[in-house]
Amino acid sequence: ACGAASAGADEATVEKMRMFGEKIGIAFQIKDDMFDFGTDDVGKPLGIDIKEKKVTLPLIYVLNHAESSEKKRMMSMVKNHNDDPKKIAEIISFVKSNGGLQYAQTQMEKYQQAAFDILNTFPPSEARTGLEQLVRYTTERNK
Repeated sequence: ACGAASAGADEATVEKMRMFGEKIGIAFQIKDDMFDFGTDDVGKPLGIDIKEKKVTLPLIYVLNHAESSEKKRMMSMVKNHNDDPKKIAEIISFVKSNGGLQYAQTQMEKYQQAAFDILNTFPPSEARTGLEQLVRYTTERNK
C-alpha cells in the first residue's frame, strides 16, 4: 500500500494493495505455521513453535474440535512439557491425525485466492505478473 501511495495511486488502488498485502501476509504465516508440523522437508527442526509455546492455526483447529479431556491434555503438554521431544512428537501427531494441516491448507488457499482476486482487478502488466508470482511463491514454497 505504501508503494502504491508513493507512486501516486488513487485511494481505491492504495486500499486494494493494502488488502492484497494483508491476504498474502496471512497466507505466508499459515504456510510458516504448517512447516512446524513437518509438511515438507524444510531442513529445520519440527516443533519450534510448540517449544516456544506458540499456538498456531493447525493446533488451534484441532484443539477446537477435540474432546475436553484431550484438549486439556494437549494444552498441558504445550504449556508444561514443551521441551520434551516425545511430547512434541505427540502434539505433532495429534495435529496431523486430526485434520489440522488440511484445515490450515484450506485456509491458506482461501487467502491465496483472495490475493489473486484482488490482483485480477488490475489490467495485465509486468507488475501484476510479478505479484502473482509472489503469491505462488509464498503459498507453494518448500522452506
